[in-house]
Amino acid sequence: MRRRLAWQAARLHEIRAETATARTLVLDVPGWPGHLAGQHVDVRLTADDGYTAQRSYSLAAPADGERIELTVETVPDGEVSPYLTEVIEPGDQVEIRGPVGGWFVWRPESKAPVLLVGGGSGVVPLMAMIRARRQADSRVPFRLIYSLREPDRRYYAAELRRPEPGLDITHLYTRLAPPGTARPAGRITLADLAEGGWPADFAPDCYVCGSTGFVEAAADLLLALGHAPERIRTERFGPTGD
Repeated sequence: MRRRLAWQAARLHEIRAETATARTLVLDVPGWPGHLAGQHVDVRLTADDGYTAQRSYSLAAPADGERIELTVETVPDGEVSPYLTEVIEPGDQVEIRGPVGGWFVWRPESKAPVLLVGGGSGVVPLMAMIRARRQADSRVPFRLIYSLREPDRRYYAAELRRPEPGLDITHLYTRLAPPGTARPAGRITLADLAEGGWPADFAPDCYVCGSTGFVEAAADLLLALGHAPERIRTERFGPTGD
């Protein structure tokens, strides 16, 4: 455990734009012990004068040797995210500590159907689960309900547009819906979860991630639909959730 939680040097291999304000960082971490989909890491930056700042970010992809991926949304006036999205370049180093977390994870050996409910940047650990399912060639059926403010804020847009057997995706928009969308813009509702999710008697494993308000609302709706509390796992993000 001490080895896992020690700070490690990580070198940026590649950076990809997800939206106008979000970037995926591909980092090489020598000696990385591996991780489960749904876990997160701490990232620490150190200034020339010794001042340090750190933040936690979900892993966006399953284990791939000594390479990890994080998707970071710029937080205005933030101490860490502006550097990671606007300044860092391939070859630069940061410090990583992790992986952290053992409750909000999906394991490929699980056989229960899965419901993923993400708000804004809360889709990041859910995307790691989708990718882990694909990597394991799992036949477990997944459903993703992805709530975001408007189409331009969509993470992993091209990847999620590609058809994938056993994965059903519902997009919900809270402020601006694309032209022709039947559902008007608005917050997640009981009807959204009933239509896009699994019936409670299917006993799915439910993963809900986003801002505190989003997570509490979605979890309450799942309970109202009859889902067992022990099957609802939640992860709360900061203000970049929707």
